[in-house]
Amino acid sequence: MSYIKRVSRLSEVPGIGVDRMGNLADAAEDRQILRLENLDTDLLPPAQAIDATKKAVGLDENNSYLPFFGQDALRKAATKHVSTTSGIDYDWRSQCIISAGGLAGILNCLLATLEIGDEVILTDPIYAGLINRVRIAGGVPKFVPLIPSENGWRLDLQKLKTSVSPRTKMVLMMSPSMPTGHVLNQEEWAAVVDVCCKANAWLLYNAAMERILYDDRKVIHPASFPDMKDRTITVGSASKELRMIGWRVGWIVGPSSIMNDIGLVSLSNVVSQVGIGMSGVAMALTNSNDEFIDVIKTWQNRRDLLLHELKGLPVIPPHGGWSMLLDTAALGISCTQASEKLFKHAKICATPMIGWGPSAERYIRFVFSNETEQRLAGVGNKIKSALNLPNARSF
Repeated sequence: MSYIKRVSRLSEVPGIGVDRMGNLADAAEDRQILRLENLDTDLLPPAQAIDATKKAVGLDENNSYLPFFGQDALRKAATKHVSTTSGIDYDWRSQCIISAGGLAGILNCLLATLEIGDEVILTDPIYAGLINRVRIAGGVPKFVPLIPSENGWRLDLQKLKTSVSPRTKMVLMMSPSMPTGHVLNQEEWAAVVDVCCKANAWLLYNAAMERILYDDRKVIHPASFPDMKDRTITVGSASKELRMIGWRVGWIVGPSSIMNDIGLVSLSNVVSQVGIGMSGVAMALTNSNDEFIDVIKTWQNRRDLLLHELKGLPVIPPHGGWSMLLDTAALGISCTQASEKLFKHAKICATPMIGWGPSAERYIRFVFSNETEQRLAGVGNKIKSALNLPNARSF
């Protein structure tokens, strides 16, 4: 067979690193390994969601391509959820589409809005999967730095302003963001909104973790700002807040002007959602608020414990989400070397952030949502020993 040239859209699309580290840990078959590499959680989904899913398995209505845009009960629940957090009244029939997971929804939105060469503004660092999807859709990522400090991350507002060009078509924001745990505050959202309005750009809001906030922070939804209802597309997911990763259910809520095009992409891409998963997600969206308080408390306690364990190291506190970053470059070691040493000498599996933005390769990520406090206790000494850092200092 003659050589066939690789398609150009994949020329700048690497893996995400998590797959390699996860495979490495799985192959070791060692339960002592701390699984800090993948964005999983050991906290179970809401009990009523599990019960609803079990009942759904035997129903013929869940073994169908129809309805293409998702079952009515879930579309109503997802629309109400977004309307409640944003303060905007959305119509579930014309402004909500159910997707096969949040990231499938993100890709559908990008394919429905971008021409080849259009620029998309993202933060740096940011999830490699978002960068890759922008490129697969033909977009060009334009990165705005997140500024790290011992108090957390802040968006570089000056660089945000100068990142705009005549090719700017979209701003893609996630809050809390991964891998950083950065949460946009009122000033930052206002600056993002200003950029969108002046550039006449879409705002694609990845809301997969929007309620996973610590230290009593509150959700700020960008569609609530003036003039943003008609340019904000919200993509949510059952994977993080509801802990329903394996269900592969997400939702897209946005202005009617774009939803038909997103629907066309959806029909041409995954076609339909996971039928047996939708009723469980609808149940969780409708009834999970009470137990969610305890879930947040558990994750925050794990975050606080890991921050305590890493005291003296250049780690940036996350204000939300499931992960935090350690600046290995500040310690004189590459993120890849750090990952290898931690796995070999400390039985800690953590992902180097290569491909997660221009500045990201100086960091290694620790996910704290999937290990108990008991297993996290003592991890700081293990990390310092594995990296030969007896006298490490913070910023």
